[in-house]
Amino acid sequence: MGAKFSKPTSNPLRNVFSCFKCGQSRQPSFYHNISPQPSIFATLKRRNVPRPNEFIHLFSNCISAATARTQEYLTFKDPEDKLRPSPDVLTQVFLMTYITRSVEVNLQDTLNCTVMTPEQRVLLGADWVWAVLERPTKNPKFQIVVQVLHLSEREEAEQKVSMDTCSESIQMAQMESSNNNMYERMVNFCTSIGKDCYALFLFFGKKTDKVNIYGVLSNNFEAAKGKCRIDRPLIENFFKGLRYLHTPLGMMQAIMTKNKGEPITVMIKFS
Repeated sequence: MGAKFSKPTSNPLRNVFSCFKCGQSRQPSFYHNISPQPSIFATLKRRNVPRPNEFIHLFSNCISAATARTQEYLTFKDPEDKLRPSPDVLTQVFLMTYITRSVEVNLQDTLNCTVMTPEQRVLLGADWVWAVLERPTKNPKFQIVVQVLHLSEREEAEQKVSMDTCSESIQMAQMESSNNNMYERMVNFCTSIGKDCYALFLFFGKKTDKVNIYGVLSNNFEAAKGKCRIDRPLIENFFKGLRYLHTPLGMMQAIMTKNKGEPITVMIKFS
């Protein structure tokens, strides 16, 4: 796989040679019956680069693929009740499917996905970060920090295993961040970056709907600090009485069209 090119759409020497046409005699007819031979570059395709704002449709496509694949595992039921995908497996399935699809549509140069290390997950409360990049600097235009929330019964089973197997570095990270819960750590992380950083709590199933994927995105969670504790019940409360849910495409459009520095909170259904 290398850089791809398309056949040039115009001849840069066209204007130069046009001035000689009047003085040239008409060529014999047999010259006009010869088909032009394709250039070697005609067999190569130009690398597809998303046009401005086209990336949000490609992003939505990648999310749809990742969500559909994750739901296959999320809804899996073993007749003997011996196999049950762990939270880590579900998160990895989502990420692997998303990343594979984003590479296929050449999205990674416009919207980057950075997966956190286990230590970073403990310290920052994030599973991964999406960053929309400016051109040509590739500096982040805005970022979406994602924390996946699993059904409580899955998380409890996972915690029993992880407590015995976590490394020394993870244990140190847990001690350093013990003053805040996972939700507060991610909110603090986003707040330290600014209003162009959005916290996205991604629910792999809810109490009232265990087979679908939902999300709450906001750049204003810090408004709750000092007033109440930021935890799962608070985040789930955003869905109560809600009549409208954004799509992933609608979520990105809401971010792209808002005024700079404006607070925004949206609820999303991913599946």
